[in-house]
Amino acid sequence: ETTITTTQQPQTPPDVLVINMSSPFTAEHVAEWTSFGPKLKGKPTPEQQVAAKERKAKCTEMKKRLVAELNDPNWTEKKIEKELDRLAEEGGKAAERPEYLDGPSGTRDFYPPEMKVQNWLFDKFRETAKRFGFQEYDAPVLEHVKLYERKAGEEIVDQMYNFTDKEGKHVTLRPEMTPTLARMVLNKTNLQTGEVRLTLPLKWFSIPQCWRFETTQRGRKREHYQWNMDIVGVDHVNAELELLAAACYFFSSLGIGPDVVGVKINSRAVLEAVLAKHNIKKGQKDEDGGDIFAKACVIIDKLDKIGGEAVTELLGGIGVNAESAADILKALQAPTVDALTEHIGTESDSVEEVRRLFQLAEAYGISDYLVFDASVVRGLAYYTGIVWEAFDRRGELRAIMGGGRYDRLLELYGGEKCQIPCVGFGFGDCVIMELLKECNKLPQFQGSGVDYVVCAFSPDLYGSAAKISAQLRACGCSVDLMPSPKKNAKASFKHADQTGAKRMVFVAPDEISKGVVRIKDLRIKDKNGEAVQVDCPLDKLDTVDALVAAAAEK
Repeated sequence: ETTITTTQQPQTPPDVLVINMSSPFTAEHVAEWTSFGPKLKGKPTPEQQVAAKERKAKCTEMKKRLVAELNDPNWTEKKIEKELDRLAEEGGKAAERPEYLDGPSGTRDFYPPEMKVQNWLFDKFRETAKRFGFQEYDAPVLEHVKLYERKAGEEIVDQMYNFTDKEGKHVTLRPEMTPTLARMVLNKTNLQTGEVRLTLPLKWFSIPQCWRFETTQRGRKREHYQWNMDIVGVDHVNAELELLAAACYFFSSLGIGPDVVGVKINSRAVLEAVLAKHNIKKGQKDEDGGDIFAKACVIIDKLDKIGGEAVTELLGGIGVNAESAADILKALQAPTVDALTEHIGTESDSVEEVRRLFQLAEAYGISDYLVFDASVVRGLAYYTGIVWEAFDRRGELRAIMGGGRYDRLLELYGGEKCQIPCVGFGFGDCVIMELLKECNKLPQFQGSGVDYVVCAFSPDLYGSAAKISAQLRACGCSVDLMPSPKKNAKASFKHADQTGAKRMVFVAPDEISKGVVRIKDLRIKDKNGEAVQVDCPLDKLDTVDALVAAAAEK
């Protein structure tokens, strides 16, 4: 009879090839590691002790970073150090790797551990969207370039991955999803009358991959996934409120409270009033035919990044004198809606709309997340009303999420009859992942999480193992059938445990001859603290749970 602790040697099929996993570290990793200096040998001098302490701190910091980046339990700090030392000793052989083995700059590979985290995050996106009654949609990653050539002064046009295809069409990898949404809604709209043939309001969401050729930095890649939530057909602030409530619900579901994240609120319409005081009006063209207002919005949107002096200089480049620029910057520093109104010198519907939003947010229970910030304008030209950005209150990360009202975008694409109000937000995956890591809010995924690992004792029992696997799957279980046995039974069970499986099925000749199979539960212990194992009849694999529960009570 076969027991769990046997070391019987199953025959290894002659065609099994054992492949060693290649190093995940690049030449840049090795260069960074070696830049810390060599390990000291012998008795160090006081100066060398100081250097050694600095080296240790740098090495520790790098190892912790790589543990987070790899997100693989197999790559511990100790293993990372050993591998980097090996590569450094070999003269940085990682530098010999062909360039094509690394993904294009600014892109990411998602190995199974990373995919687990991504799927978890996307599930949170979807859960929130569906909790608020939104429906999911999608579209091709390839779009027409013309869809994004809306207004002058937008950086996004220069950041596109665009090319001419084999039919001579000018296409691009989508840099954002909102124009695609507009195109899809217009395809369900009578362009002659502006009547939408779908029941309004539309509450749609998507999680597209977007591409922009821009400088990579922390929280910013050239490709990223973006959770988009949009409401089409509502022309008042209740739509903004619902979207903001959804975003706040999402933060709360992750354990991210208003002490960690805030949402800055402003109105593009209020900004229009500010700029109009200085003769910068929407639709106004410069000598080159560019939209001065759109260009001003793009410049002002950089205020947090480049500062007031640089913004003043850039505004001067589009014809705004220093005095006007100073007054505009003063308006953007207004601490409250009332202070901004006083600066403008007039009350307006747009100001009242912002006030109404904050009042409703109080009733909705999300006001703790919201703050008024007159400097938030968003860089895209199509915004027309309230705009917002979620931010890290510590000020260490770039914008986490941004959105606003864009009532004129569909008209821009479909004609003057298509004045269909819209509002939405985009929520990238890169920055929120950085925040979750820092706040220690990511779940700890261990192994595959599969219900069963099934292993045949020898090649001639593989057919029986396959049949058992099929029966377990028919019972609704997830099963990993090992293609080839390990060197011994102990190694097979160790493999199942390391992959995070709940149970191990070892198909051995003694048990099979008796019409049963031995199953070891890797997570449940009996009263003596031993792992529970049972012999289950081959024709009653649907009773494993009951057998394990009974054995655990003995």
